Amino acid sequence: MTERRKLVEVRDLKMHFPIFGGILRRQKGAVKAVDGVSFDIYEGETLGIVGESGCGKSTCGRAVLRLYEATAGSITINGQDIATLGQEELRKRRPMMQMVFQDPQASLNPRMTVAGIIGEPLDEHTDWPRQKKLERIYELMDAVGLNRDFANRYPHAFSGGQRQRIGIARALALNPKFIVCDEPIAALDVSIQAQVVNLLEELQEQFNLTYMFISHDLSMVRHIADRVAVMYLGVIVELAPVQALYDRPMHPYTEALLSAVPEPDPSAARRKDRIVLQGDVPSPANPPKGCNFCTRCPKVMDICREVPPETREVAPGHFAACHLLDQDQTTGGTGGRGSEHNQRLIQQGEDA
Repeated sequence: MTERRKLVEVRDLKMHFPIFGGILRRQKGAVKAVDGVSFDIYEGETLGIVGESGCGKSTCGRAVLRLYEATAGSITINGQDIATLGQEELRKRRPMMQMVFQDPQASLNPRMTVAGIIGEPLDEHTDWPRQKKLERIYELMDAVGLNRDFANRYPHAFSGGQRQRIGIARALALNPKFIVCDEPIAALDVSIQAQVVNLLEELQEQFNLTYMFISHDLSMVRHIADRVAVMYLGVIVELAPVQALYDRPMHPYTEALLSAVPEPDPSAARRKDRIVLQGDVPSPANPPKGCNFCTRCPKVMDICREVPPETREVAPGHFAACHLLDQDQTTGGTGGRGSEHNQRLIQQGEDA
């Protein structure tokens, strides 16, 4: 079996937005929207990014494509660290990486026709003659299921699902390798969501695309993703192959998220234990000391409020950041050295 090639490698990515205040508008702090995220995406696969609103999913996706300038960290796409590139070099790399935005209404220019919108990347990055561009536009419209006769219509004449297809066609115009899908179905009717997801899967197979699929819809992520990363307050708390994550979540936050997924079978729904988290998500401008999840975790321990947990591999390809896993490994499950181990880690955290 041939080893899979890493197309995207992200290491310790941070995206902090400064907070200014006072008469002199000095920086008083920072919103830590993404705070030390690391992951890989292999060629041809889909990595799902899930988490509740405000956890930093979309910010992470935009920072990976350098639509935001990252505060720290490295972003390697197809062997090139794009975090260090100048604007001119970055512009040359843009055809390789594209984005499908959440709201198709807001991401399409209402004053441009469909042909103009889909052809804009070709105008920017190629010197093709007009006829060749038009042929490419028609090819893309065919690929995403849009009628060629609609090429001269404006976005307001289309439904939400059709507008999203226009956005997908535009993203495909320059034959990219990597596409960030930022909640591409969130603004669509439920009846249209499946069509768009099926289209993305067909295009992935046809053009050998690699996706970073950001969503809060865990059922849809289970359908489309190969691996899933769970984000909470700017950090990844768990990352695993999709089946392993849904069958055996290792982090209490992942367990709570999965317990909220609606169960279509009424008898199974009655047997399902719902985990209701208490309190609100802390502010990313002032995250808690220790584990970010400690203020809401139903299994919180003393060490959780003092020492940030390290991410470690708990099963092949299954990573999680939780002190419960450290305790299980130290004590063989229960009792014994666990409390001593915790006290030692707390002391290390205080000394640091």
